[in-house]
Amino acid sequence: MLRALRSSSATILPKPPQPQAFLSTINPHVDPSQTKCTTPKPFPYTSTLQTLLQPISDQNPPPHLSYAPLFQFLTGQNFLKLGQQIHAHMTLHGLQPNAFLGAKMVAMYASSGDLESAVTVFRKIKDPTSLLYNSIIRAYTNNGYPLKTIDIYHEMHSLRLKGDNFTFPFVLKSCANVLDVWMGECVHGQSLRFGLELDAYVGTSLIDFYVKVGELRDANKVFDLMTVRAVSSWNALIAGYMKEGEIRVAEDLFRGMPCRNIVSWTSMISGYTQNGLAEEALSLFDEMLKEDSEVKPNWVTIMSVLPACAHSASFERGRRINEYVNRIGLESNPSVQTALIAMYAKCGSLVNARCCFDRILENEKNLCAWNTMITAYASHGQGLESVLTFENMVRAGVYPDAITFTGLLSGCSHSGLVEFGLRYFNSMQTKYSVEPRHEHYACVVDLLARAGRLAEAKEFIKKIPMQPGPSIWGALLAACRKSRNLEIAEMAAKELFVLEPENSCNYILLSNMYAEAGMWKEVDKLRARLKCEGIKKNPGCSWIEIKSKAHLFLSGDLSHPQSKEIYNLLEALPEKIKAVGYIPNTSFVLHDISEEEKEQNLIIHIIRITKNLRICGDCHTVIKFISNIYEREIVVRDVNRFHHFRDRACSCGDYW
Repeated sequence: MLRALRSSSATILPKPPQPQAFLSTINPHVDPSQTKCTTPKPFPYTSTLQTLLQPISDQNPPPHLSYAPLFQFLTGQNFLKLGQQIHAHMTLHGLQPNAFLGAKMVAMYASSGDLESAVTVFRKIKDPTSLLYNSIIRAYTNNGYPLKTIDIYHEMHSLRLKGDNFTFPFVLKSCANVLDVWMGECVHGQSLRFGLELDAYVGTSLIDFYVKVGELRDANKVFDLMTVRAVSSWNALIAGYMKEGEIRVAEDLFRGMPCRNIVSWTSMISGYTQNGLAEEALSLFDEMLKEDSEVKPNWVTIMSVLPACAHSASFERGRRINEYVNRIGLESNPSVQTALIAMYAKCGSLVNARCCFDRILENEKNLCAWNTMITAYASHGQGLESVLTFENMVRAGVYPDAITFTGLLSGCSHSGLVEFGLRYFNSMQTKYSVEPRHEHYACVVDLLARAGRLAEAKEFIKKIPMQPGPSIWGALLAACRKSRNLEIAEMAAKELFVLEPENSCNYILLSNMYAEAGMWKEVDKLRARLKCEGIKKNPGCSWIEIKSKAHLFLSGDLSHPQSKEIYNLLEALPEKIKAVGYIPNTSFVLHDISEEEKEQNLIIHIIRITKNLRICGDCHTVIKFISNIYEREIVVRDVNRFHHFRDRACSCGDYW
């Protein structure tokens, strides 16, 4: 690129221009495809740039060092074309950069996304300095080349150039990104040798490095030795303890901070969410919204808290956060809207999810947004919509990845779109260059098995070029009950008992099939095995959100303050639903008891619609009738997908 600039510099600038000649090029040469700053900042930059351009326009030849403040000013401003013209102007006057000026040029090119030119400038400097090496180390790190950063640091070290507090943080970040513990420890040793162990910037980078490579004890040692602890040091350690699930330690650190910034609050909220503590995350977020709070949520905080709403199915809380997003002007932020899509989809509102997707401008819909919408449709059993969304994505010029195909194949599986699913699976490598993973093979097994094509699914498993895992055998076992195929079920269960011996669901599913076949001795054997090996059945639970409060129910639970009224209602339900045609399906009760006793168990069982377990067949039927009697839409989220019940029908079309 630079060679081309030199050869054409006379054409670009045939004579030293006036400052206005450079200024007039700013707006036309802003590159909207650059990721660093897509919108140029408004002037007063004009007067500043005019002042900086004056020395190179008034003198011939221009002073060599008068170019340095120009390149420094352009760094991070996304004025790449202007930077190239100034570089060409310098070359036209026969000036070559020294190490100091080269460092400024490297920073300008790298921050504008032109790493190739940054490296070319760097390599042409004859007498490099630590400053020059720092600029290229930062360039490689910020552009996502950690191994190159480490190589350059080795080169710098071999030239006996001394690293400083601008060198080590970027090298440590690169070591963390590639989990190079040995190299990071070497850099730690170098920082000690140069007396930088107490530097706040280096210290924070060391804590962050040790946290990311899983050496929390070493991170804590560095933190304890720091005499001056920046807020970022506290934040890095909090994030580390949250990552390791040490919630109480992280909370103590957070409460002990002399001052907190937005990162502190966001780290705690994100940590709570990732550790499944949705209520704690939402409570801390609510605390930030209080009038006396000095720190208010930003878009990163919002993206951290929305998964907590999804985890607890807190639709109302999520909707209020959406309202807050609109109030603070983030309704056009694609990342926030994508997080809202996921939240609404997991809270059961596909309509709201689609509205958020439609708010994103077409040219701003990235792969993550498309994947989230495809997966949303799949989880609600809307396979055809998943397919249409996928086709629209490809037409928009966005190419799929492995996550795309997981959502797409899952959608086809839940909707019985077998031929569509097989066609997309076969096109993954040939058309889209996406290597199928374990989860994709599991989706195909599920696709075939759900459709009753168990023999094909079994043969497909034999051809998988990797060891089949629990998700593959689990998909086969789950489908065997519908087809009442005990032979294949026993084969799949045998594999699962080895792969995940503590998963009670596999034992219970096979036990269900034995019970349906009246094979009570086999049922007793499985129960004895569960008891002998100390495997406990996951308790069924369900919850419902009313006025932003979640009400949790466990099997046989009487702890709810309104349990008496609830059970009175349940006792009246059987006669009402029988009056409109409901016939209990007692095959879902697994005990060897009379039909009358089975019906009684089903009467109590109808409130056991759970999120943590797959909804049973009789519950599915009962809810259809309830939705019809009470003229309500009922949305049930089980472990696999969503079911929308309305007018005695379910969105799954009984294909689940």
